[in-house]
Amino acid sequence: MKANTKVKVSNLANTRKRSDYFWAYLMIAPTMLGLMIFYLWPILQTFYYSFTEWGAFGQYEWTGLDNYKRMFEDSNLIKSFKNTGIYIIFTVPIGIFLSILVAVLLNQKIKGKSVYRTLYFLPVITMPAAIAMVWKWLYNSDYGLLNYLLSLIGIKGPQWVSDPKIALYSLIAVAIWSGIGYNMVIFLSGLQGIPRTYYEAAEMDGAGPIRVFFKITLPLLSPVIFFVSIMSLIGAFQVFDLIFMMIGKSSTALENTQSIVYLFYQHAFVLNDKGYAAAIAVLLLIVILIITAIQFVLQKKWVHYD
Repeated sequence: MKANTKVKVSNLANTRKRSDYFWAYLMIAPTMLGLMIFYLWPILQTFYYSFTEWGAFGQYEWTGLDNYKRMFEDSNLIKSFKNTGIYIIFTVPIGIFLSILVAVLLNQKIKGKSVYRTLYFLPVITMPAAIAMVWKWLYNSDYGLLNYLLSLIGIKGPQWVSDPKIALYSLIAVAIWSGIGYNMVIFLSGLQGIPRTYYEAAEMDGAGPIRVFFKITLPLLSPVIFFVSIMSLIGAFQVFDLIFMMIGKSSTALENTQSIVYLFYQHAFVLNDKGYAAAIAVLLLIVILIITAIQFVLQKKWVHYD
């Protein structure tokens, strides 16, 4: 009798478990379907198209590794990687440093803290195209605000977005400025998650603010820094809108500011060379995956989760 009761209870539990699994999969099915249609399928399509050559009317033929062989001879691709590398080297570390600095300052008890947080976060909720157009006006060599202010002290301002030597660094300044607010919010949440007891103990030991920052704040904030560094790096690799909106197609500075994604856009939508554009996208994906994997390996040496 007891054995039959145990069997019935077991069957009931299994039935309930299967029912729970059914409803769980049913609830996540729309999201999974959306991911497969809008993310996984385009990735597979891009990978397939990278082995093809496209004609003028949407027809394509299989060409094997020709697009990938072509990359080794493409000086524009090498130049685009170089431009993107310079962009990353400046925007990621400087952007993270300034975001941490702003977050630490706005985590203190100061007047108007909410106002300052809002002002820093405004660029995040502003359309990138609007930001680019405003900064393009500020950078204008004839009637821009920056050159006007410089002229007041007798300095002739440069051509910020048309001089090949400085155009990329002008874009970098805009990217750093517009990205501080988003990273600041993430760092603020990380700072507020650090227990006050650590700071109280350090204060009792007579530790100064600089030592507290490097010995307590930075180590305990390292998981958040790791997350922000990954997201910032991926975002920097995908820079496109600032270049598209601020640098003219016929500008002499385009070659020195063109990113990998902008080169992809040129081949895919301007030159109608979609097979080669797909190969560039696949190469970019591989590079991002490799660098992200390296970051995950190296984070074991400097990220503290305790």
